[in-house]
Amino acid sequence: MAIRKELWFGFTLMGIIVAGVLAMVFSVDTMTNGHYGLLMLSLVVVAIMLGFPTAFTLMGMGMIFTFFAYHSGNQTAAGAITQTLDLMVQRAFSVMASDVLIAIPLFVFMGYLVERANLIEKLFRSLHLSLARVPGSLAVATLVTCAVFATATGIVGAVVTLMGLLALPQMLKGGYDTRLAAGAITAGGCLGILIPPSVLLIVYGATAGVSVVKLYAGAFFPGLMLAGLYIVYVIVMAKLKPTWAPPLTAEQRRVPLPEPLLRVGATAGKSALLGLLSALKGRNNQGVSTGYLLRQLGVVLLPAVLFVAVAVLSYPSAKPLAADVPAGLVPLGLGGGAPDSGGGLAEPPGADDQGLAEPDGGLSEPPSSEGGDGLAEPPSADQPEALGEPATGGLAEPSATPAGAADGTSGADAAQGGAGSGYWIGVAVGALALAVFYALFSYARVEIFKMLLASFFPLMVLILAVLGSIVFGLATPTEAAAVGAFGGVLLAAAYRQLTFSVVKESVFLTAKTSAMVCWLFVGSAIFSAAFALLGGQELVEQWVLGMNLSKTEFLILSQVIIFILGWPLEWTEIIVIFMPIFIPLLDNFGVDPLFFGLLVALNLQTAFLSPPVAMSAFYLKGVAPKHVTLNQIFAGMIPFMGIQIIAIVLLYLFPGIGLWLPSVLYN
Repeated sequence: MAIRKELWFGFTLMGIIVAGVLAMVFSVDTMTNGHYGLLMLSLVVVAIMLGFPTAFTLMGMGMIFTFFAYHSGNQTAAGAITQTLDLMVQRAFSVMASDVLIAIPLFVFMGYLVERANLIEKLFRSLHLSLARVPGSLAVATLVTCAVFATATGIVGAVVTLMGLLALPQMLKGGYDTRLAAGAITAGGCLGILIPPSVLLIVYGATAGVSVVKLYAGAFFPGLMLAGLYIVYVIVMAKLKPTWAPPLTAEQRRVPLPEPLLRVGATAGKSALLGLLSALKGRNNQGVSTGYLLRQLGVVLLPAVLFVAVAVLSYPSAKPLAADVPAGLVPLGLGGGAPDSGGGLAEPPGADDQGLAEPDGGLSEPPSSEGGDGLAEPPSADQPEALGEPATGGLAEPSATPAGAADGTSGADAAQGGAGSGYWIGVAVGALALAVFYALFSYARVEIFKMLLASFFPLMVLILAVLGSIVFGLATPTEAAAVGAFGGVLLAAAYRQLTFSVVKESVFLTAKTSAMVCWLFVGSAIFSAAFALLGGQELVEQWVLGMNLSKTEFLILSQVIIFILGWPLEWTEIIVIFMPIFIPLLDNFGVDPLFFGLLVALNLQTAFLSPPVAMSAFYLKGVAPKHVTLNQIFAGMIPFMGIQIIAIVLLYLFPGIGLWLPSVLYN
């Protein structure tokens, strides 16, 4: 029986791991607990590659080797079993007590509801029509649709499957190269695990002890950068090889207009604003109701209303340019005499200036009322001079005339903050751009704009509401996840998809996914405790530190290891198994765990694209036409994996891409 290539690859990789373990066993004279920890790690990887459930493999291996660690000392078998069970309960309870994990089922529930609202078809059509003149428009629209929808749902399999059913047939029909079409769908669908709100970032934050809020803020721009690099690659390939991504035909770009608009003389290229105004003021409305025309005009005027609202809200309020000092008051730190020309701090004024004077005989005890030593009674209210109130001079009543009136400046002018020239220049440029926009805003573009209003903007409002509440500190990730779940319910209801069967299926899938993630955390906690108990972490740390690596070399080594691990393992397994090993090493090299997490999040994009366990490829193959082979899908994913490596290099060379927003918002 012939064995498939991916199976050969998996067996070869397992053979390499087993050979490495045997080499370690026979190369040492005495097997220490640390070596048994590395043996446990190798066995876990091999068991997962053989198809055993990850969570229960971690728990089983962890409990077996924990018992071995306790029993290897002077502990009896019964005592070792008791300690092993105690450790299992403690680690499981620590996972249950994590508040951050509550956000996972809420975000997953939001994703399943949004997925079942059937928005993706409208979203893809509106985007591919709005990007019709861009080279490779279908592939670009696919990437944008995947980025938006994957961000809203966070479910890679659902996005890749739906886009495989929706976009792949259209791209193949349009003459697109199979590899480019498959690569755009699989790579775009993986963006949901990077762009917030991402479950991957929650899992990493809970594992590494990093703030999820900062991770969300830090991953925003790297996610947009990666999506932008994908789009640039598609456009460049469409320019260099037009046969790979032919432009849309006139029939594919045609936007049908509603019948009432056709009756008032609307055409695809005619200005919508002028046409609707002429239809309203004249008698050429051809039986179309005024209410319908006003509604269409309202849609056309929405960009202008938004521009006015932004201009009004951004208008700077009047602020005083300088504080007015009433006459007779001397600002603190300034004496009545002329200031010292040498600058710096001036000497306090002397007694002649009616200020604080140096005592003649130094500091002495305050005299008593009888002339002896001791503290004097406080003065009464009818002795103002005893309270230190000056008889004359000192603090005078503020004058009625503000400062600046003497030189002819009114108080209103002094308090005038208002808008500067920059604001008015911005308004003028915006108004000019709005005028150009309306000159090009034809009836066809109005119909595309209405499609975007019904598909793109609701998702963006939901995403921005969730992200904005988290990033600006208005809500914790758990509270924002609850807002997102409620927004998913509203979207499903608005599109008349909120049925009992939809809610039931969404709840069932949410419980299934959440249980899988939480069991993974329990297994990871038990496994990492056993690994540390055996001394495996200490052995790895000694090995890494013994290599005398620099910070750059350590980051390269760690990212290469994670990249290689992404070939046989999924991102959940990499985070819960290997992040507890890498995180303790970061302090030794001065690496910020937040920055390391962003690098890992970018790197783990490859876990869905790298064969043989390229889940995106299998999702797409399951719905692709029969003539699309798995090798073609793999070939299409390779360039996008190269782009991911470029994105990692850019983030390392320019850390501000990921660290600027958290530093601005939270430092």
